[in-house]
Amino acid sequence: MHYVDQPETLDRNGMPGAVLADRQIECRKWPIHYGAVEPFAITADIATIAVTSVLSGYLYHFQDAAGANDVSKSVGLAILVSALFVSLMKIRGMYRPAELLILSRQIRATCLTWITAFLVLAGALFALKIGGEFSRGTSIVFAMLGLTALVLNRRMTEYLLAKGLAEKRFSGRNIVLITDEASQDNPGLSQALVDTGFRVRRHFLLPDPGAAPDQRQHLVASVIDYVRGSDIEEIVVGASPDPWSELRTLGADLRVLPFPVSFVPVGAAAELFNQPRHDLGSTVCVELHRGLMSPLEHATKRLMDLALAGTALLLLSPLLLLVAIAIKLDSAGPVFFRQQRCGFNGRSFQIYKFRTMSVLEDGPTIVQAKAGDSRFTRLGAWLRRTSIDELPQLLNVMNGSMSLVGPRPHALAHDNEFDKLVRNYAFRRRVKPGLTGWAQVHGCRGPTPTRASIEQRVEFDLWYIDNWSLSLDIAILLRTPIELIRGDNAY
Repeated sequence: MHYVDQPETLDRNGMPGAVLADRQIECRKWPIHYGAVEPFAITADIATIAVTSVLSGYLYHFQDAAGANDVSKSVGLAILVSALFVSLMKIRGMYRPAELLILSRQIRATCLTWITAFLVLAGALFALKIGGEFSRGTSIVFAMLGLTALVLNRRMTEYLLAKGLAEKRFSGRNIVLITDEASQDNPGLSQALVDTGFRVRRHFLLPDPGAAPDQRQHLVASVIDYVRGSDIEEIVVGASPDPWSELRTLGADLRVLPFPVSFVPVGAAAELFNQPRHDLGSTVCVELHRGLMSPLEHATKRLMDLALAGTALLLLSPLLLLVAIAIKLDSAGPVFFRQQRCGFNGRSFQIYKFRTMSVLEDGPTIVQAKAGDSRFTRLGAWLRRTSIDELPQLLNVMNGSMSLVGPRPHALAHDNEFDKLVRNYAFRRRVKPGLTGWAQVHGCRGPTPTRASIEQRVEFDLWYIDNWSLSLDIAILLRTPIELIRGDNAY
């Protein structure tokens, strides 16, 4: 048998149950096709940018009795920014419905694209010598308010899209699904189809790779007979690697149909297709794991570290001075705690922290801190809970031994221990350690008393290294204050 259907049962009115369910779903649908999600998302962004631009002008000039706000300039600024922002997001494919469902990636892309749009616009206005036409105060308010509104817009879009897909409220794309027997009940494929708005009208099975040619021809004939005169819009082929040799022939046979035929890799092959790819002559090369950052990436990350760490040190200098004085008054000992940590490429460096304990440990054996540790000073417990004790590491960022974002460095004694316990632990050393990281914004803070806890932290660190981008760093920096406020596992 070449197709798989759920058995149909008749309801009390003599109507097949599947048909009745489809009609009930149709009644509940929103008046929007899944394919129209992209233009709706673009329209929502343009409207958000326009409203926040005009609102920013009113907010900045709120106390101006003369009513100095010029709405026409706010609208003009909104047109320029929205054109840049939407174009860049469109080029990156961020308006595709499947991408709109990945909130973390959307937030990273939104932050980076918004900053890029403003930098490009500022450069253009400066070059054209018309920067004075726009209020700097209004522009700053617009930059902050607009970014906040766009991030909230992303969250709302993700919620509505996920809700619509879960409740089958979109008038989705009707497809025929063709799979091999091994992929027939694959949950990853089923979920991917749901997440992209597809509705499987009929499911056909590929013949075994060694089957006679007439079986494939019979399958093709069955598909064509079913599709013609139906409301099918696409054919999707999902298969594990075994029958791939037959796909080219199958695609050629189905070319008589006037709509796309798509291929979805299933099983272990799906992981390969998610990896970065680049051309290698006339063939395609798949990157199994990311190499070291390019010189340009290194330079970009370093410039961001210097700019943000230098600004933070300048702004936080009064707080740092007050904490230093409080430590001297609270207990005997130095203000700073210095310890050897393992850094980039396994090289050790001296890390700086505010002293929070009555002892200064740095050697082959170090006891991890725990809640209510008797070694904490009175002030030290509060400094650790708020992570203020970590702020001197901005000096490490400035001298290049650390980055603002990266895997957290461990004491040498712990590093040697974890290296023996956890496979791929050494891979963390391919980037500089960070003041915060992907693991930390996912709640991995404080001690690592069990093997499972360090394995989870390493898993987050390796994901960060494999997926590094400037926008990911910015997203982590924006999420870090939220984790600091929550204060989970911080002691």
